[in-house]
Amino acid sequence: MSQDLHQTVLLKEAVDALIIKADGTYVDGTYGRGGHSGEMLSRLGAQGRVIALDRDPQAIAAATRVHDPRLIVRRARFGMLGQVLCELGVDAVDGVLLDLGVSSPQLDEAARGFSFRQDGPLDMRMDPDSGQSAAQWLMQASEKEIGEVIRTYGEERFAKQIARAIVAARSRRPLQRTGELAEIVAKAVPTREPRQDPATRTFQAVRIFVNQELEELEMSLPQCVACLKPGGRLVVISFHSLEDRIVKRFMARLANPEVPKRLPLRQSEMPRGELRLVGKPIRPAESEVRQNPRARSAIMRVAERLAA
Repeated sequence: MSQDLHQTVLLKEAVDALIIKADGTYVDGTYGRGGHSGEMLSRLGAQGRVIALDRDPQAIAAATRVHDPRLIVRRARFGMLGQVLCELGVDAVDGVLLDLGVSSPQLDEAARGFSFRQDGPLDMRMDPDSGQSAAQWLMQASEKEIGEVIRTYGEERFAKQIARAIVAARSRRPLQRTGELAEIVAKAVPTREPRQDPATRTFQAVRIFVNQELEELEMSLPQCVACLKPGGRLVVISFHSLEDRIVKRFMARLANPEVPKRLPLRQSEMPRGELRLVGKPIRPAESEVRQNPRARSAIMRVAERLAA
């Protein structure tokens, strides 16, 4: 299976965590270039299935080049998982994998507008047929809103200065190119961490906001758990502290439901968890990070569905 030069992060670790059953049904909620799906298929028997979702048309195009009847592909956000499974007549699955964030092909293709390292149209949409582009949003959002997005999603301490510079620049001419935005940010940021481009946090923040990535994650996690069979696994790979915080808190809440204070309950009446946390969070080995520096920030969490 071709992965279009995309290096899949935590490939073996993620698929190992799913505990593939030869005849099982698994969901790859973020197909990308098919690294995880391909590894799942290699471990499945003739009756096994992988249901792959992605909202990026280029990812779907890559998936359609895979001629394997066990792979079912749908162009959809992973927040639509419940709807997709309903349409397919699938009641429950044996595992769900979410590999969050942006893929290497999206970053490396200048025309997609994700990267400050290459000049291209200021787009950043994972689905270029849906929603506002980054350029459209930056041209109409208020200075306050731009600053809040950059501070919240990019954890950028110079968010206010960057927002002010963006608004000043757009008053002179429309912002249309990634190079223009990167240059504006570089001039607005007085200092930066070693080996990090000044535009890193701003581009990350705008991308997360334009694609509603955190909202999508919060919407999808309950659907992932609801569709799992008892013993089924949920595996999530995050690349951003805000994503990981959402995943960590969600899994912890379902593993250890809160007991109402001062309410006398028998042991049999205590609320039962829906999930069991599996092991400790996993990060890529040093050897993987050396081969693929983009893996550096990855963290994987695993949880197992308990019987009702």
